[in-house]
Amino acid sequence: MGTLTALMLATPLFGMTLHFDASMLETPAVVVDPGVLLAVEVSTDLEEPKEPTTAELIQKRNKIKKVHKWFGITSWSLMTLSVASGFVQFYNQYGWWHSQATNPCVQGNAVFTQKACSGVPTPHLVLNTLTSAAYFTTFGLSFAMPDPLGVSEGNSDFARKLRTHKVLRWVTFAGMLAQIGLGIMSANSEWFGLDRANDYKALRGLATAHMAVSLVTYGAMTWAGAIMIF
Repeated sequence: MGTLTALMLATPLFGMTLHFDASMLETPAVVVDPGVLLAVEVSTDLEEPKEPTTAELIQKRNKIKKVHKWFGITSWSLMTLSVASGFVQFYNQYGWWHSQATNPCVQGNAVFTQKACSGVPTPHLVLNTLTSAAYFTTFGLSFAMPDPLGVSEGNSDFARKLRTHKVLRWVTFAGMLAQIGLGIMSANSEWFGLDRANDYKALRGLATAHMAVSLVTYGAMTWAGAIMIF
């Protein structure tokens, strides 16, 4: 038992009173020499993010390049099917520039089904939608690839191919937008006050323009892919 505790218990028994000096309970002041204080400098400036190194940019480019390549092949494959289905759709509705009375739809000789003669051509629309999704993803990836070494510059064979590839990229991009617009007009001619009974030649001309732009776009995409693969 501690001395202080024993005193507190014993004093009432012997008629004594225990007094404490309150100053004894106060924490003694500690004198600190200013010379021993350490000055800590806190910087409020945020550190700027480090720029990626050339090696990191090349590594990123190579990763995106692989994805870009396979999306490009997928886009080309889907566009091949889209162009083929577009030829079938054009033939059913207009033959090879037949008259209104002699086209396969009117004669009952439509390829695959007579349902393709009216309304929205669903198979062609689905293929075009998938093609557009794959292509615009490919287009976006081409801009996401860093080029720290300037591989498209200079007079090497690869540099010239890459510059041609970039030019064809814009030709394909413009063609995709144009054929989408023409396709919407052809499939929804009633929105523009056109119908097959009264505006057959106008609709045939619109469909012809859509097919021509599609062929140019398909050719540009084929060329752009071929020069980079072969």
